[in-house]
Amino acid sequence: MKRILISFFAVLLLGAVASCSSVPEKNPNLQRQWMLISFGNFSKQELIKNKAEVNLTGVMEKGRIKGRASMGCNNIFFNSEFKSGGKVKISGVGSTLKVCQNMELETAFGQKFDKMTNYSIEGHFLTLSDDNGNSMKFVAADWD
Repeated sequence: MKRILISFFAVLLLGAVASCSSVPEKNPNLQRQWMLISFGNFSKQELIKNKAEVNLTGVMEKGRIKGRASMGCNNIFFNSEFKSGGKVKISGVGSTLKVCQNMELETAFGQKFDKMTNYSIEGHFLTLSDDNGNSMKFVAADWD
């Protein structure tokens, strides 16, 4: 009987340990699809026409999110780290290499995006900015 109880509890303990898994980090205020609505000299209509967006819905691991973006032509990928105090680090920016008719927005975005060092979230708006006064403003795609 003692052996049966020990075996039973061993199996029970093993099952409990096996069912434990780490829960991925999640920040629902940040990990969203964001539509670009203000950037440089580009009009809001032009940004909407190009379906300019940054997608931060990827899994967060150790405070880092693998993100995607599109400015109307190529698929852009990057790593982002949103830190306390409104600081952000964007690195590993790359993209597919399609040549499209109008690449002005994509080129400008590529030159500025990884230079953004600050972020703020106010309601359904995300703003990225650098120390030189450049900024990008986004609205959450799921906001009605």
